[in-house]
Formats: sequence, C-alpha cells, structure tokens
Amino acid sequence: MKRMMRSSSSNTTSNNFALIVILTLLGLCFVATSQLTTDFYNNSCPKLVKVVRREVLKAIKNEMRMAASLIRLHFHDCFVNGCDASVLLDGDDSEKLGAGNRNSARGFEVIDTIKSAVESECSGVVSCADILALAARDSVLFSGGRSWRVLLGRRDGLVPNKTGADALPAPFDPLSDIITKFVNVGLNITDVVSLSGAHTIGSARCATFSNRLFDFNQTGSPDNTLESTMLSDLQSLCPSNGDGNKTTALDRNSTDLFDNHYFKNLVAGKGLLSSDQILFSGEAAANTTKSLVESYSKDQNLFLDDFVNSMIKMGNISPLTGSAGEIRNNCRAVNSAT
Repeated sequence: MKRMMRSSSSNTTSNNFALIVILTLLGLCFVATSQLTTDFYNNSCPKLVKVVRREVLKAIKNEMRMAASLIRLHFHDCFVNGCDASVLLDGDDSEKLGAGNRNSARGFEVIDTIKSAVESECSGVVSCADILALAARDSVLFSGGRSWRVLLGRRDGLVPNKTGADALPAPFDPLSDIITKFVNVGLNITDVVSLSGAHTIGSARCATFSNRLFDFNQTGSPDNTLESTMLSDLQSLCPSNGDGNKTTALDRNSTDLFDNHYFKNLVAGKGLLSSDQILFSGEAAANTTKSLVESYSKDQNLFLDDFVNSMIKMGNISPLTGSAGEIRNNCRAVNSAT
C-alpha cells in the first residue's frame, strides 16, 4: 500500500484504468456464464445428454474422423456471431460458403440426425447451438479426452455471417493474426494454444499445408521448420500438381487419440499446418506461445485441464439467451423458412 501511495499520479491513473478494464471484462464474462447453466434442460428434456451421446457415439463408430469434425463445427460456430448455430444455416449467404468452411466444414448430417433424435424426445425445446456444444464435448470424450459439464441454455441465431466465416483463423495466418482473432472474441494466448491442441485428432487437406511443401512462387524453399523425413513423405502424398483435396492426419503418429502428442510433434518440427508449427517455431512464438507448447508436450494433464477450461470459455462467446433468437425446428433453416 505504501508503494502505491508513492507512485506517480500517471501510474495510478493507468493502473486504475487497467483495473476498470479487467473488472469490466470479468463482469461481461460473468454475465455470459450466469445466463447458461448445466441443468438448463433437467426438467424440459431430462434425457437430452443421453440422446446426444448415443448419436455422437454412432457417428464416431461409423467414422472416427467425425469426432474432429464436430469439435471444429462448434469452434467455427462460436467464432462467428457467437455460439448461435449460425454455421448450420443453409442459403446463398451461408457461413458454410465462407473461406473458413468451404470444402472443409463437415458433420452437418450428423447434427441433423442428432437434432431429429432430440426432437423425438422433446420437441421444440433444445437449440441447435446447445446440440453443437454437447456433440463437441462427447467427441472429445469418445476420443480419449476429458469430459466436462456443458453449460446450456443457448438459443439459435436468425442470420448467418458469411463475411465472418471468411475471417476465421486460417492455416496460413501469421501468429499475430491468430492471436488477434482469438482476442477479438474474448480468448487469450492460453486459449490459442490449448484449443489448437484439438488438432491431436482429425485430418487436413493437402491444400491447407501445400505452402510448406513446395516453392510455388519461386521465392525460396519448402518450410525449413518441417522435419525433413516428414517433408519428403508429405511431398509424395501431395505432389505439387496433385489433388489438393487429399487428406492426411493432423497428428500422424496418434491419429485418433485425444492426447498431448500434437505438442510433441510441434517441438520436433512435425506440425502439419503452418498455423500449428508457428506456435513453437519463429520469433513471434518466443514470447507468446512457445513456453505453453513446451509445457503441454511434457504434461498431458495440464493440456487436458486447460483444454476443458478453454472449451467452456469458448462456449460462452456471445450466447443468445432468454427471448433472443429462437429454438430452430430444423438446424439448417430459421423457423420462418420451414
């Protein structure tokens, strides 16, 4: 306290302003969180969790890759318009057609199936946005990750935002841009690294990492942060004049298990996407993300704990609650269009 009294008035003003900003942000986070509860459907749809989990398990048994696809749908939903299921809407202005989703977002038919099963259990009660959140949690669980109690009570948005989907975090973004995109929706550097850890499962198209394999612009050489044996393997898989839609595992030695192997890959220079590897390599990572990558590579429990916290935090990005939005009958269209 004495040190504070001796501080200059400018420092005091600065500190007070910073405190106000922090408290304001905490207040906003509290409001968003307090409007969602883990027991929201206890009375109106008591079997909801069991129904969603049953359908997610069926989908993953049919195709293990679907776990990653469902997690990604929730991520891409929350980053555009908040967690309002706008990513599921069809139409000429659909977010599905945005650069961040076009030819890559998948799992929509699975969500349709889950919604149908939920409607049979309790019609007109559960939002598509909440189904996405539950499906993402169960996808992590069935891949060997941690479970958590999902906060519920979101309502569905009425308008898609294709422009927002064009600006989703992308495989070719520099680290500074990725961090900024996270900060813009209320997430921090820990969230950047822990949520990127979802790439411990799933696949990526050659088109999303071909920039690391070939010198298309004749300006240099393939990415020298990519381990040489892996570089050679990927060049064989994805020839420069080949099919950019071919896929390979994001975590090539632990493809379907939700663990910390993804971070071990980054430390070894084996991150598949440039947006993965830059979390460890390069000047921008040194004072931002590198130390977390190293920590997660050594401590799987730390990663899994932080991932759960970040997923809960992400699920609270600008939810529609109360009388806002609606409970869609069909996840692909607003009710007025059905």
